[in-house]
Amino acid sequence: MEKLPYEKPYIKKLQAGALNKFGSRTGLQPVKSIDGVSVKSLIENYGSPVFVLSEKQIRKNYRAAYRAFSTRYPKVQFAWSYKTNYLNAVCQIFHQEGSWAEVVSGFEYRKALGNGVPGNKIIFNGPGKSINDLQLAIEHNSLIHIDHFDELNLLLTLSKNLVNKPRVAIRINMDTGVYPLWDRFGFNYENGEAWSAVTKITGSGSLQLVGLHCHIGTYMLSADAYGIAANKLAELAVRCQTELNHKIEYLDLGGGFPSTNTLKGAYLPGNDTVPTIDDFAEVITSALLNFGFANDDLPLLILESGRVLIDDAGYLLGTVIANKRLANGKGAAIVDFGVNILFTSFWYEHQVSPAQDFAAHTENMVIYGPLCMNIDVIRESINLPLLNPGDQVVVHKVGAYNMTQWMQFITLRPAVVLIDEKLRTHLIRKNETLEYTAEPELVPAHLNNNK
Repeated sequence: MEKLPYEKPYIKKLQAGALNKFGSRTGLQPVKSIDGVSVKSLIENYGSPVFVLSEKQIRKNYRAAYRAFSTRYPKVQFAWSYKTNYLNAVCQIFHQEGSWAEVVSGFEYRKALGNGVPGNKIIFNGPGKSINDLQLAIEHNSLIHIDHFDELNLLLTLSKNLVNKPRVAIRINMDTGVYPLWDRFGFNYENGEAWSAVTKITGSGSLQLVGLHCHIGTYMLSADAYGIAANKLAELAVRCQTELNHKIEYLDLGGGFPSTNTLKGAYLPGNDTVPTIDDFAEVITSALLNFGFANDDLPLLILESGRVLIDDAGYLLGTVIANKRLANGKGAAIVDFGVNILFTSFWYEHQVSPAQDFAAHTENMVIYGPLCMNIDVIRESINLPLLNPGDQVVVHKVGAYNMTQWMQFITLRPAVVLIDEKLRTHLIRKNETLEYTAEPELVPAHLNNNK
């Protein structure tokens, strides 16, 4: 009788899912389709790996967020954060829903113009605006959010002889009780720097100060911090009115609202720990409504939400290449997508689901990508059934940042597909080719062996 190979024992974690009507837990389930479109057909038609976005979920998320704020506050405007996902089809969905554009570079600014966004509905943030960027934003009457005094001085020079004064706001950093402080961007509230910027702008005669802006952090788990930020912006707006006789038109509370992804190292899953959009809306709008503005003087409230509106609308579909048994006896699976296209795997414990039926037995394993790099780890520890070569998997909640921070490294970047509300699929970004990546390259004549 052949002796079986030794396998190191392991501790099996409880698969704690939602309770069904019998009181037992459902555990791991296969995900065979997205919005009614089968995973198998998506991979057959568009290749593996492939990103898939749900238009239905994007619109649902936006409408829920807008409703959360607009039912509590009379003047609300969302501006879609281009850096979160600037694929044109995605941006157009948000613009159709009524969202402005919020951009942080000349590249993104020009993308917004190309998407048909009027200049006066583009908010230009960021610390790295060039002279050409600023001139373009002035030309199109955009809202320019000033990050530092050097930018302010440059704008004053550019606007000196203009008939129409550029519309500007200042970005403000402040202590909201969340540490470390996000003080890299903008003018500080507590040390008076923000007030100095305000008085310099209002006294210049060449710029219109129309707004105050803050973005206090990213993936913020404290709704109360936004209440502090809203109060401080409101205090500054009232001070502008009383001391300078200058009315502030809008307060921009930025973004930073988290999705329900689970952060690495978190004790509990994101679904159980993340505040809802209604929690944030309640705190922010209550702070502004209770501050003492007259009804006619309530400033417009602008939100620049990104990941909370799109993360759970994105999926990454892929295929298992091989199985391995590591030196410590732990199982491992190699899939055909790596951290170069799933950048968020560095900070999220992404849910990974098999896309086909599987045996009941599961074990704790590692999921590696195909890159020849030791850091190419999709999940360091996850309970899954045995995944055979050719099996397909679905990675959940990948809609934010992966399609803007991805990079061509060792492997080419894959296609992106949108499933519309009628369950039709649309290729919204082609998969990369060798010709596409090589097109910008130039080879000196003495090195060209392809003459």
